[in-house]
Amino acid sequence: MVMTTTDYDPRSLISETKIGILATIKSSGLPQLSPVTAVYDRGADVIHVSMTEGRAKTANLRRDPRAAIEFTSPDGYTWATAEGDVTLTGPGTDPNGPEVEALVDYYRLGAGEHPDWAEYRKVMVDDRRVLMSLHVKRVYGAKLR
Repeated sequence: MVMTTTDYDPRSLISETKIGILATIKSSGLPQLSPVTAVYDRGADVIHVSMTEGRAKTANLRRDPRAAIEFTSPDGYTWATAEGDVTLTGPGTDPNGPEVEALVDYYRLGAGEHPDWAEYRKVMVDDRRVLMSLHVKRVYGAKLR
């Protein structure tokens, strides 16, 4: 039995689930799918993902900043998809610059305090990390059981 939208809020699954499948658009127009660790800021209705400069998903989003991300419950019977426009921040070259600070905020939102912020900041620069922020325009899903 599929629950009606009044019975199920897809944003609740997005809030509870860290692993999603990010869909970006290849230059051919086909989707490119990547499993990602996502952090949802429910108050801002924004989903954040840390990614690396030079990867397919990053290049796709630089060319076409639209994406969707799908989340599935552990039992497979509940799912939620969020769609929206994306902004990319970074990569940064200064461990104390605004690009890395955005990644610090992402980490804090998802995991709290890091045991060594100086090390984290250095890794974010060395790995050429980019913060994706998907501004949710549409969300939908279903709870099948």
